[in-house]
Amino acid sequence: MAQALVLLASLLVFGNVAQCSFSPTIIVDMAKVLMDNYCSPEKLTGMEEAIAAASSNTEILSITDPVMLAAVLTDGVKTTFSDSRVKVSYEPGFVPPAAPAMPDIPPEQVAAMIKSTAKVEVLDGNIGYLKIQHIIGEEMAQKVGPLLIEFIWDKILPTSGLILDFRYTASGELSGIPYIVSYFTNPDPLIHIDSVYDRASDLTVELWSMPTLLGQRYGTSKPLIILTSKNTLGIAEDVAYCLKNLKRATIVGENTAGGTVKMSKIKVGDTDFYVTVPVAKSINPITGKSWEVDGVAADIDVAAEDALDVALSIIKLRTQIPALAQDAAALVADNYAFANIADRVAEELKSVVENGEYNLISTKEQLEAKLSEDLQQLSGDKCLKTTTNTPALPPMNPTPEMFIELVKVTFQTDVLENNIGYLRFDMFGDFEHVAAIAQIIVEHVWNKVVDTDAMIIDLRNNLGGQTSSISGLCSYFFDGDKQIVLDRIYDRPSNTTKDLLTLSELTGRRYGSKKTVIILTSGATSGAAEEFVFIMKRLGRAMIIGEPTRGGCHPPETFRVGESDMFLSIPIHHSDNAHGASWEGAGIAPHIPVSADAALNTAKGMKGGNLGEKKLTHFLLHMVRNLTPAPLLPARSQGSISSGSVCALRLHIKLIALYNTTFARFQEDLAPRPFFKSTQEETGACWIALFHETSFKGCEWPFASLMIGAFASARAEEDVEEERSCQGAFDLYFVLDNSVQSEFKEDHAPGYYTVWKAL
Repeated sequence: MAQALVLLASLLVFGNVAQCSFSPTIIVDMAKVLMDNYCSPEKLTGMEEAIAAASSNTEILSITDPVMLAAVLTDGVKTTFSDSRVKVSYEPGFVPPAAPAMPDIPPEQVAAMIKSTAKVEVLDGNIGYLKIQHIIGEEMAQKVGPLLIEFIWDKILPTSGLILDFRYTASGELSGIPYIVSYFTNPDPLIHIDSVYDRASDLTVELWSMPTLLGQRYGTSKPLIILTSKNTLGIAEDVAYCLKNLKRATIVGENTAGGTVKMSKIKVGDTDFYVTVPVAKSINPITGKSWEVDGVAADIDVAAEDALDVALSIIKLRTQIPALAQDAAALVADNYAFANIADRVAEELKSVVENGEYNLISTKEQLEAKLSEDLQQLSGDKCLKTTTNTPALPPMNPTPEMFIELVKVTFQTDVLENNIGYLRFDMFGDFEHVAAIAQIIVEHVWNKVVDTDAMIIDLRNNLGGQTSSISGLCSYFFDGDKQIVLDRIYDRPSNTTKDLLTLSELTGRRYGSKKTVIILTSGATSGAAEEFVFIMKRLGRAMIIGEPTRGGCHPPETFRVGESDMFLSIPIHHSDNAHGASWEGAGIAPHIPVSADAALNTAKGMKGGNLGEKKLTHFLLHMVRNLTPAPLLPARSQGSISSGSVCALRLHIKLIALYNTTFARFQEDLAPRPFFKSTQEETGACWIALFHETSFKGCEWPFASLMIGAFASARAEEDVEEERSCQGAFDLYFVLDNSVQSEFKEDHAPGYYTVWKAL
C-alpha cells in the first residue's frame, strides 16, 4: 500500500492545477496495465485501493507535452517498483509487430543469414569462438538445423574449449534456452534448467534439458567461457545464468543489463501512451532467485573489451590442469615422507580432478589454493601444499660485530630467581651457519645460563627452521661420555633411515644430564622446534609446559610441478615412529597443559622437590610408556575416593626391557623377586600404588610418587642408557602429581605404601 501511494503521489503531483490537457483516467488505466501484467505481483499489494482513490480525482494533468508526461510517468513507476525495465512512452501510430514467419528461401540464402548473425572461429590452441547476436528458438533451430550443424557446430565440436560471446546479444527466443543449454549437459539425467512465471496465465513453466538433440553434444568436461557486457540482455542473460549455476560455464566480462525473458508493450486505454512492462520472470531452481533487474554478475569481472583475452588465458590454464594434477600426484607418490599415505593421496587426487572439481578454476591462484586444500584434506597433513619458489638470498659477508649484534637480537637470556636460567630463540638455524658463529653464541648467550641450577627454554614463538642444528643443541643437555641416539629420521626419496646422534665435541661447556630442563610450548611451536621438544620429551630430559604444539613437519622440500611455474612443498622426512606415533601432524602434548601466556609463570613455580631431585630425574628416565587402568586395586569402602580417581590410580606400570646391559642388569637384579616377569623381549614390573592405610597415612600423594621414583632410579643408577628412556615417564609423574593429588588432600584421604617396600 505504501508503494502504491508513493506512485500515485508522484503521478498526481501535476493534477492540482487549474488548466490541464489530459484526463486523469490515463493514470488509472496505466495502473491497471501494471496490475494485470507486471511480472512480480507481490510488489503491487495495496494498488487497488490507490487506484480507487485516484479515480475520484477530476483534475486535468497540466503537462501539455505528451512526451514529457511519458517521461514523468516513467520516472514515477521506476522509483516505485525499483525496476528500470518499466517504461511509459507516447507513440502515436504504433503498430505491434507480428511474429515473423519463416520465409521460404533457398538454402544458400539461409546459410548466408546464419553466417551474418553468428561468427565462428577456431583460435590458437584449438579453442573455439562463437559470437551470437540473436538466440533463435527451438522451432527455428529445427528448420535450419542441418545448416547450423554444417556451418557452425561441426567446426566447434572438435575444439578443446569454447568461448561463447554474448557481449552484444540483446535478443532471443524463450524456447532457445533449453535448446542451447542442453548442448553443454549430459543426455541423462535430465536437468531442471529454469522456471518461468507468466503473469498473464498465472502459470509457471519448467524448462528442462533435452534428451535428444540435432548433432552431438559438446559435453560437460571441456572448458566453456561466456563473455558478457552491460549490453548482454534478456535470453542471453538467462542462458548465462543457467550455465553458471549448473557450474558448467565461467562468466567473464561485465555485469549484464538485467533484462527479462519476456517484455510486452501494452496500450494505455484509448490513448497513444504505452507501458513497456516485463510480463514473465525467470526463477532459477538452483538459487531460487532471478537474474532480472540486477543482471548476471561475472565470475571474472573485467572490461568487456578485455574479456576475450582473459577467457583465452583461462582456457589455456584449464587445458593444462589434468597434466599438472598428474605431475603433482607423481611427486607426492615418490617423495612424501609417509609412503603408506602417499600412494593413496596421489590416486585420490587424480580422481578428484577426473570428477570435474577443477573444471571451473580460472586463475593460477585458484588452482594453487584448490590443490593445497585437496592435498591437505586427503593426507591430513597441513605441510603438504603448494608454495612459491623463493630464490635464495645472495651470500653475505658480515663483520664479527654484525654477527654479535645478530646473536644478541636472535637470543634472549636471563637468570631468574632460584638460579633458574631462561633462554628464548624463535628460529632454528642451519648447522653450517650456526657452527660458524658457535663461539660468539657461547660467549654472548650460553655462558650466561650454563651455570644455572635449572633452565627454561622458551619455544612458544619458535616457528621451526632447519633441523640440522638440533643434534648439536640437544648434545648440550646430555653428558659427553657416550653417544646417544636422539631420533631416527626416515628419508623417503632415498628410502633410508639415519640416526640423529649427539655430538662428541661441542663449543663451550655442556649443561649435562642431571640438571632440570623445562621447555615452554604453544600452538605456534612448529617444525624443527617440535623435533627438539619431541626428542627431549621422549628421552625424559625435559618437562614440557604450555600448549600442544602445532603438529608441523620436518623442513619440507620444494618441487617444481612439471614444466610449469607452480611448486609443491612436500615433507620428505619423518621422525622415528617404530614405537608409536611421532609428532608430525599431531603435535606434542605438554606434561603440564596451561595457556601459552601462563606457561612461564607456571615454570617459575616448579622448584624445590618437583625439579631438583636427582632421584626423580632417574625415575623420569626409566618409567614406562603405558599407563593401563588394570583392575589391580582392592575394593575400597564407598565414598572414600571417587571412582575416577580409583581408575586413574590403578597403575599397571610396566618397566620394559629396553636394550643390552641396562635390562640385563634389571633382570639380574629383579628376576628373583616374585613380582617380576622376564622374557627375551621385556622385563616387566607391576607396582600397585594404591594400598591400605599404612605408614604414609596423611601424606600428600606427590610425595608418595616421588618415593616410587626414588626406588626406580636406585635399581639402575649406574648403567643408564638415557637414549632408551621412555617418554611416558613425565606423563605418569604428572598424572600422579597434578591430575589426582587434589583427591587426596581431604581429611580422610587414605595413606599408601608400595610394593617396592616389600621388595
